[in-house]
Amino acid sequence: MYKLDRQLVLEDGTVYKGYGFGSDKEMTGEVVFNTAMTGYQETLSDPSYNGQIVTFTYPLIGNYGINRDDYETISPTIKGMIVREVCHKPSNFRTEFTLDEILKDLEIPGIAGIDTRALTRKIREHGTIKGIITSSERDVTGVVDELRNNILPTDQIDQVSTKRSFVSSGRGNRVVLLDCGAKSGILRELNDRDCDIIVMPHNSSAKEILRQKPDGIMLSNGPGDPEDVPEAIEAIRELIPQVPIFGICMGHQLIALAAGAKTYKLKFGHRGANQPVKNLLTGRVDITSQNHGYAVDIDSLKNTDLELTHVAVNDGTCEGFRHKKYPVFSVQYHPEAAPGPHDPNYLFDQFVENMEKFKKNK
Repeated sequence: MYKLDRQLVLEDGTVYKGYGFGSDKEMTGEVVFNTAMTGYQETLSDPSYNGQIVTFTYPLIGNYGINRDDYETISPTIKGMIVREVCHKPSNFRTEFTLDEILKDLEIPGIAGIDTRALTRKIREHGTIKGIITSSERDVTGVVDELRNNILPTDQIDQVSTKRSFVSSGRGNRVVLLDCGAKSGILRELNDRDCDIIVMPHNSSAKEILRQKPDGIMLSNGPGDPEDVPEAIEAIRELIPQVPIFGICMGHQLIALAAGAKTYKLKFGHRGANQPVKNLLTGRVDITSQNHGYAVDIDSLKNTDLELTHVAVNDGTCEGFRHKKYPVFSVQYHPEAAPGPHDPNYLFDQFVENMEKFKKNK
């Protein structure tokens, strides 16, 4: 029987007792939940989870271990993992580490043995909330006071974006990937299409980007509030009339702000691998992988040059749009789908087609 040596304390005073795995380091973050049945390694290493403690609704996590190939970034920045049960003896031919071993190595704490259903219901009812994974010996009153006085950082994108530009060579279209916390799956999809990729920091100016003579610009996913990176918004505003652009997740929100629309924080966000999205142009419904806490205000699109193209079936929120004048489009979900369904993978082909058409019409 495991000893209840760790606790999750929320800022409203709620306490969940459990047993620890991974690092015993104390961590504070925004507590969110993810409904995916697989893909915990990709979630662990997804830069969009920077600053967050992730609750997994699937009851058993770690059962196929950790391997070298499924990382979405080299240096994960997730703040913690919350699970019902953690597997210490995974069964998979690719397994190289257990989840417990890799979290120890990365200095990321985990807590298991708590009622993740109850925690998820709480988040759904009250919204995302600050929390801390700490030793069960700590006084709860003092911990709650700390949480209430602790202001979470607003520089999440700056923390995960590359600090220097680098190249991932190909022989096809030159794409500048503006890195707001890009998953490696985006690079893989562009590489599969033989794109010549230049990855640049999120705060690169339009002048610096255009100096690379790109055929297209990819705006990546990333963590936090899109309004926290005004320099990126300003650069995108300048770039929209000049180069084909494809935005994913955070990139989608940044295009919206650059075009004059608004964003807002969702109550508990969309985080999972089975989110249905309807394409308003074709009537087709795609099953998508999603991870975002903010959304674009649909009503705010009316006074812009953006046209709504996709909506979430579950709650009717904005999942995609295109520009009425220029070859610019974006989606809120993850078409690179690692992990998850491959229904929307065609969007990368659409991006390549836009670049080819734009070059012919120059």
